[in-house]
Amino acid sequence: MSFTFKVFKGDESGAPKQATTTKPEQLSGDSVLLKVTASGLCGTDLHYRKDDMVLGHEGVGVVEATGPSCKFLKKGDRVGWGYEHDCCGHCQHCLSGAETYCPERAMYAFANRDQGSFASHAIWKEAFLFKIPDGISDEDAAPLQCGGATVFNALHAYNAQPTDTVGVMGVGGLGHLAIEFAAKMGCRVVVLSGTEAKRDEAMRLGAHEFIATKDLKELKVSQPLNRLLVTTSALPDWGQILPIMAPGATIHPLSVASGNFEIPYFPMLAAGITIQASIVAPRYIHKRMLEFAALHKIKPVVQTFPMTEAGILEAMGKLEKGQIYFRAVLIPQ
Repeated sequence: MSFTFKVFKGDESGAPKQATTTKPEQLSGDSVLLKVTASGLCGTDLHYRKDDMVLGHEGVGVVEATGPSCKFLKKGDRVGWGYEHDCCGHCQHCLSGAETYCPERAMYAFANRDQGSFASHAIWKEAFLFKIPDGISDEDAAPLQCGGATVFNALHAYNAQPTDTVGVMGVGGLGHLAIEFAAKMGCRVVVLSGTEAKRDEAMRLGAHEFIATKDLKELKVSQPLNRLLVTTSALPDWGQILPIMAPGATIHPLSVASGNFEIPYFPMLAAGITIQASIVAPRYIHKRMLEFAALHKIKPVVQTFPMTEAGILEAMGKLEKGQIYFRAVLIPQ
């Protein structure tokens, strides 16, 4: 016997197409069948919109059935999942809580391409599903599974301190969440944005300073930045940025972009600047992120769209044009 469910796949036209995925009806091992209730739309999804694969990796759903080896989840539990679906469990990275760097990691677009969060259902390993705290709705939880986990990981895994001054470049899908998390961690938050358009929103989310960088030759901040989260797709003008970084500061490039990462060599060397790459959170940090968000009532700013071919296409079009405020969430129909 088999179980068939609805999915939305990439297509060479760039417009998502409805299709189906079929799995064995009998769940094995620690597999969990869930019904999708919400899915975030991430910028990474745009990279794969022409691939023959099921799209979406910011999923939230309700458990419908569990395999015989499941120990923690039960029918009716609300869960989320993100970019990583599996790992070897035995290498040094896995054993030290850094399974996102496991050589055998199973990641979105590279494994399990027959299912994703743009779907009616999905089957995932119990160990890579996260219970959603009661204080977070499905549509708010969805963008946290990748966007929230990415910015929280940069802060938490690399030891951001409450005494730090944290710069956030860009007020968009990643940036607005970075402002909220950094502010609730007790950091002084300085937002760098091209224009004044998002000043009020940034301050409402918790920023302490806002600087519109366009047409400025020199940036002035009340305190040098101990770390900078770059959430824009384009690299900043380092001639503007490096003078406002504190000695020993860390720069976190977080968005996915093509091309090379380039930065002036001597100013970086002279100030002892660290360039720290990172990806989504490993599971223990992902769990902490959800608990922290629930405790401090951190919520993404979302726009909802129907999870249909037309709805997904509309959301993707707006995201591509920078017209999403600030995170698109797809709701199954």
